[in-house]
Amino acid sequence: MPASNKEPHRTGRIGWLRAAVLGANDGILSTASLVLGVAAAHATHSNVLVAAVAGLVAGAMSMAAGEYVSVHSQADTEQAELERKRAELKADDQGEHKELMAIYVARGLNPSLAKQVADQLMVHDALGAHARDELGISETLRARPIQAALASAGSFAVGAAMPLLVTAIAPEASLIPLVSGASLVFLALLGGLAARTGGAAVTMGAMRVTFWGALAMAVTAGIGTLFGTVV
Repeated sequence: MPASNKEPHRTGRIGWLRAAVLGANDGILSTASLVLGVAAAHATHSNVLVAAVAGLVAGAMSMAAGEYVSVHSQADTEQAELERKRAELKADDQGEHKELMAIYVARGLNPSLAKQVADQLMVHDALGAHARDELGISETLRARPIQAALASAGSFAVGAAMPLLVTAIAPEASLIPLVSGASLVFLALLGGLAARTGGAAVTMGAMRVTFWGALAMAVTAGIGTLFGTVV
């Protein structure tokens, strides 16, 4: 089928969508929580702003490094499996043919049709057929470390910039309610957007992200208040 006629599916968005949503959510939540915790400890407005900027930079780099290492490990595993399967195809082509045929029989094809399908797919692309149907590795869902790292770092920075901007322009006396309120709105919008993009329920996605965001910010602010009181 020509590329221009391929039907779009939401599964093609899984890799970048997961990394982007995780990064933006973490950027908003961690930066807002950091701001609230430091502000609750009675730090000056300039100190809170410095902490927010440091959190943005450190968080973006951490997300990029962590996502790259994690997804690269997955990619290494996939590559090792493909190399092993390539060697098995060279060593025992008939055995691998029977294995592929058995997979199609288990999925509901009768043996004669399963043999025809396996014959044609083995001739066309034996490794690709085994990768997809035996190993569960497809081009759509393959691990892409650099894409995941860039998506996570970029989305974290965008997410963190939102509470950072509110922190920069908010009066010191109203810093905590403005940052917490705006961040909850940002989180709700992000949760709804992610749910809509993935084809899930928008309201539930927004509520889920907002609940956990409010809980995290409340705990962090409470710890900041405790330490500020102790000091």
